[in-house]
Amino acid sequence: MADVDQGSVPPPDASVPIPGLSPDAELNGTDVLNATAAKFVATPEGTALAYGSLLFMALLPIFFGALRSVTCSKSKNSSDMPETITGRDAARFPIIASCTLFGLYLFFKVFSQEYINLLLSMYFFVLGILALAHTLSPLMAKVFPASIPIKQYQLLFTQGSGEAKEEVVNYEFDTKDLVCLVIGGVVGVWYVLKKHWVANNLFGLAFALNGVELLHLNNVCTGCILLGGLFVYDVFWVFGTNVMVTVARSFEAPIKLVFPQDLLERGMDASNFAMLGLGDIVIPGIFIALLLRFDISLKKNSRTYFYASFLAYIFGLGLTIFIMHTFKHAQPALLYLVPACIGFPVLVALIKGEVTEMFSFESPEEFIPSSPRLTSFPTVSGSPASLASSMDAVAMATSSSPRRRRLQPTSV
Repeated sequence: MADVDQGSVPPPDASVPIPGLSPDAELNGTDVLNATAAKFVATPEGTALAYGSLLFMALLPIFFGALRSVTCSKSKNSSDMPETITGRDAARFPIIASCTLFGLYLFFKVFSQEYINLLLSMYFFVLGILALAHTLSPLMAKVFPASIPIKQYQLLFTQGSGEAKEEVVNYEFDTKDLVCLVIGGVVGVWYVLKKHWVANNLFGLAFALNGVELLHLNNVCTGCILLGGLFVYDVFWVFGTNVMVTVARSFEAPIKLVFPQDLLERGMDASNFAMLGLGDIVIPGIFIALLLRFDISLKKNSRTYFYASFLAYIFGLGLTIFIMHTFKHAQPALLYLVPACIGFPVLVALIKGEVTEMFSFESPEEFIPSSPRLTSFPTVSGSPASLASSMDAVAMATSSSPRRRRLQPTSV
């Protein structure tokens, strides 16, 4: 969803600008109200530390998620395919995301915020465990003691009987995956009970990394359509209505990265947060990952387009923070990220004379590594990348694809 750069939500008459809720995020000013309703002015050191940490954390899932997307495409261990976004999906996504955002707005207006957030906490508790387990699985495979035997497990739920029997959940995992699930479960319990910002960030980083890894654009044109559509979506909902503000104040879920601006003064109990929505990481991230695969397809032993787009992301997010801090007003980050992430690589292609190759590149059929598998879950679809402002929107946008999909635990 979006970023909200404060730890405690101010009362309605507070003068602090609140950013919106979207698959893209904004960062806003430094003067906020703390939990005691006393006005807290972040120090320059605290502000710099918070924004610098958010920028660094945002780069981690993009960089490693892009690298893992390449590994994913080269894996021959599974016949399962990642979610592929087509041009049609990209064109529909901003519309579906808008409907989902407005639906959340109505839900919070009609129903109790407490019960809605309780349901969302349980939902993201399950998603977070699976996402964190998948994130940790490559590392666990390297450090797991060879002396411990690896056993295979399967969790199977079916409905019906005889020829009408259908799989509802078919989850396959081994001993290493079980350890990862236990670690994810501990973090999940910590988050549900304490809502601690560190636990929130662990889940958020896992969601973002899995989104960049498992959501694949089929070509550069599709990426331009998706980013262009969300550019308009972001600007409209941030500047045109108060819908994002309302949902941002009400929504509690690990769909953002947070870092306290008062960490130096209050330590781990700090409560005045700068926040960055996962959509501002995942949406540009899947485009950057596509350009890395394009670099590899050129077989020139260079990563020119990947590095150009990666630097463009740093520039765009840094510009967002600078303008927000200068004007003390919420800024839709995609307003700056989209032109940078598209413009820099296209400029490089023009200089190198590879514009035709770039826009004619088609991402090949890709395969997901064989980590714990959730081979069927008909009621939930999509990828953590959809955490932006509509987890369900991605499910709707991709469910019409003619390809048969089996879901990984992180694509729930």
